[in-house]
Amino acid sequence: MRIVSVNLNGIRAAARKGFFSWMTRQRADVICIQETKAQQHQLTDPVFHPRGYHAFFHDAERKGYSGTALYCKHAPDQVIAGMGIESIDSEGRYLEAQFGKLSVVSLYMPSGSSGDIRQNFKIEALKLLESHLLKSHQQGRNLVVCGDWNLAHHECDIRNWRGNINRPGFTDEERNWMTNFLDNHKFVDAFRALPQREHEYTWWSNRGASWDKNVGWRIDYQILSPRLKNTVLKTRIYRDKRFSDHAPLVFDYSFTYPAGYKIR
Repeated sequence: MRIVSVNLNGIRAAARKGFFSWMTRQRADVICIQETKAQQHQLTDPVFHPRGYHAFFHDAERKGYSGTALYCKHAPDQVIAGMGIESIDSEGRYLEAQFGKLSVVSLYMPSGSSGDIRQNFKIEALKLLESHLLKSHQQGRNLVVCGDWNLAHHECDIRNWRGNINRPGFTDEERNWMTNFLDNHKFVDAFRALPQREHEYTWWSNRGASWDKNVGWRIDYQILSPRLKNTVLKTRIYRDKRFSDHAPLVFDYSFTYPAGYKIR
């Protein structure tokens, strides 16, 4: 099974840059998109509904803001928009496709960069997400949570980590949350499940030629629930062409669907 995830920072802008032509060539089973910045009624053009994929959207109430999407090669048994938490769901931050006991989630966490109010909201959202995912796992679901988590876990996940200590996205509180989530609850950062080269990032500021110099952050993840720990076959951060300020993640797994929804 191949899963692609990417923050497009505007699905319409990314479409103009050729994202959907690239996407269909990946032969992915599920594509998770964050920050669509559009309402579904604005996405009637056929480019947003490529042949061979079922498209699902969870819009923010505020126009031109946030939003998530899923493109699925096989029709899910169920699609769930939101976590049942108004403050998060009104911003279109969680969209889940269920295939048997397998759930693939497109997740867009708040950045917290605009000030203390939003940073506090981000911390609360992380706690609520943790509770939600643990409950799903305990109910027997196998989870692949894909998206822009808006936090870098370790020093190796930021090129200039010293200059970003305790800034939103690299605070002790956020990093400790991720450590607890992965270590104590046994969830898995799929990228780190395999050996990786140094300086692999997924987001670059538009300032100071950060992309050209590869001065980036790794804030986009595919996180697996414990039962999927040993299923990662291949990981790739795609940088050959740029569709937004984030790069797509293209990950392959050893489980398959929809026939039997088999977890090997």
